[in-house]
Amino acid sequence: MTTLDELDAAARWERFAALQQRMRAVWDVMRHDHDDESVVIVPSVAVDPLVASAGLVQAFEERFLFLLLLLRQPALRMTYVTSTPIKDGIIEYYLALLPGVIPSHARARLTLVSVDDSTLRPLSEKLLDRPRLISTIGAGIPNRERCHLIAYSTTDRERDLALTLGIPMYGSDPRLSDLGTKSGCRRLFAEEGVRHPLGAEGLRDQEAVVDAIMSVLARRPGTESMIVKLNDGVAGNGNATVDLRGVDAGRRELVTARVSELELESPTLTRDEYWDRFARDGGIVEERVTGTALRSPSVQLRVLPDGRVELLSTHDQLLGGPSGQRYIGCTFPADPAYSRLISEPAEVIGRRLAAEGVLGRFAVDFVVVRDDAGSWEAHAIELNLRKGGTTHPFLTLQFLTDGRYDGPSGRFLTSGGVEKHLVATDHLESPALRGLRVGDLFDIVARHGLHFDQSRESGVVFHMISCLTELGRVGLTAVGNTADEAMDLYRRAEDVLMDEAAAAARAPELPV
Repeated sequence: MTTLDELDAAARWERFAALQQRMRAVWDVMRHDHDDESVVIVPSVAVDPLVASAGLVQAFEERFLFLLLLLRQPALRMTYVTSTPIKDGIIEYYLALLPGVIPSHARARLTLVSVDDSTLRPLSEKLLDRPRLISTIGAGIPNRERCHLIAYSTTDRERDLALTLGIPMYGSDPRLSDLGTKSGCRRLFAEEGVRHPLGAEGLRDQEAVVDAIMSVLARRPGTESMIVKLNDGVAGNGNATVDLRGVDAGRRELVTARVSELELESPTLTRDEYWDRFARDGGIVEERVTGTALRSPSVQLRVLPDGRVELLSTHDQLLGGPSGQRYIGCTFPADPAYSRLISEPAEVIGRRLAAEGVLGRFAVDFVVVRDDAGSWEAHAIELNLRKGGTTHPFLTLQFLTDGRYDGPSGRFLTSGGVEKHLVATDHLESPALRGLRVGDLFDIVARHGLHFDQSRESGVVFHMISCLTELGRVGLTAVGNTADEAMDLYRRAEDVLMDEAAAAARAPELPV
């Protein structure tokens, strides 16, 4: 029998393409309560070693635990892989959220696999280094014709993992990944006639950035700010701002000086490190869109195995960082004043991606600005060919309520027709939170009534729980019937946790 190591690159791609042809048949038989339906979940994330820790890697892998809600399907079996073991209490917390399911029955259909490797390498790479463990996972698959791999993003590593397990992957061919880079998506936007900021792509050094800025200034004098982006930057951390106030189109030396003084969004990168990465990975520069009001919404879509494009949701992103470009959370759904305005070009992009062979979920980020007359204008700025920060809040809401997003109205309705809204973050963080353990969090949730109430389909769901003590950080999704109710729940949860953390930090009185 041929092993993966015996296949050259061309043979691997040929076998992967053939394996992916099975995805449609697998998809069609899923959710039909067959006794041998199963999924293997490998939430592998490539992290920046300059900003990450083992605890953060584990937390990002556990951010996918909302997929345990798939166990509401009474026959589905699931294998969930992480770098290090997940605390039993965290698993129990998620299984308790399952509507209409006995938690012990769901737990019996769940297999947790730990690689026992806390290094910062991607989880898929760790697995590929352990063929015996992959064999153990494969032995637990009841029927490969009714099983598929779910990953966070799709790279050559996930391709090789799918090949080794012999199951298709619900995700795009890694050879299409360039479409999701900053340069690739700008080219795609231009080819599809989707409005996007003035700028240039495919750049590799400071001189090219200066050239691009000079070109923009010639076309649009008075531009006050431009953004430089690393091709593979995530959540805004690869962005940097060039201040052009007071610079006219003929002052190249001044533009050069401003580029050398660009303001980085990442708190850990130096300028020299940033330009080293820019030279290695490439990037873009584009104007910073401005207006009387500015928002940063996104649209989630998916391409199904049969090639259909489905509009899933719209979100307004919550941004932070030095210049407001770093993703910290979202509200859902996006403002209906512009939700259709962004959905329509996103669907144009989706149809192009489907034609290219993209499979699975992706998101298109926009900047929308309102002019003096009150009209909104949308500019596409990024395409993420992977699951992202808006994926887990939305799917958590969808799995808990069996609801759907209605594109024409811009509303999310539960199966009972009740409108729902959410506010979510991955970044509720403070050094004070390190004083709380996982059990303390659950105690606080119970005492203050923060738990998600299945009868009202409202409340708070926490995620990234394992990094609470080590990093003083936790994520949450607050669900309410109105935007105001969801925001009130979010702020209440934040206030309660910070108050409890402050109380826990007070030095205990010494015994007499």
